[in-house]
Amino acid sequence: MSITPQQASAQAREICQLAPIVPVLVVHDVAHARPLAEALIAGGLPALEVTLRTPAALDVIAEMAQVDGGVVGAGTLVTPDDVTRALAAGAKFGVSPGATDTLLDACEAQGLPLLPGAATASEAMRLLERGYDMLKFFPAEASGGAPALKAIGAPLPQITFCPTGGVSPQNAGSYLSLSNVVCAGGSWVAPTDLVESGDWAGITALARAASQLAHG
Repeated sequence: MSITPQQASAQAREICQLAPIVPVLVVHDVAHARPLAEALIAGGLPALEVTLRTPAALDVIAEMAQVDGGVVGAGTLVTPDDVTRALAAGAKFGVSPGATDTLLDACEAQGLPLLPGAATASEAMRLLERGYDMLKFFPAEASGGAPALKAIGAPLPQITFCPTGGVSPQNAGSYLSLSNVVCAGGSWVAPTDLVESGDWAGITALARAASQLAHG
């Protein structure tokens, strides 16, 4: 069932509003999928972005999609084939580093809510013109960080963002204090060493701390 850009943005915003931080996950072993999702959800982070950067990613999405209380999406969507495979695996939303008409067409035609990436005012305006007003600001830190996103927001207050890329516990608050930020994406809540060692309690603790970060 197809969706409009306006519907896509509305659904993406609802997912972004579930918690202040969306974990950005690079998972290499499908055996880690279920316990990792359970640990993050238990810590108060239900929206999970699994990046399509590993051979196991689609199987990881399929496993995580079965965990109660979570909303699992696919990150690093680049091609229409990525969209098809992500949906087949059970993804409820998509995230892309940028945006092309081909990718947007595919997401709309297949009914996948997308959080498209933008790093400049022109990119944001082009997406707004198409009907998208909930965007990913990427790469956030490399693009000027919170000051840049605040500056973009001044003339474009109708657009809201999820900054991702270099977001950390140290700077997340500066993003979340902005009026045009709904949530932020971060990988620190699932560090590789804790995932590899199966320290799910440690990950839940990191998630709990992230879930309590306050908007300004």
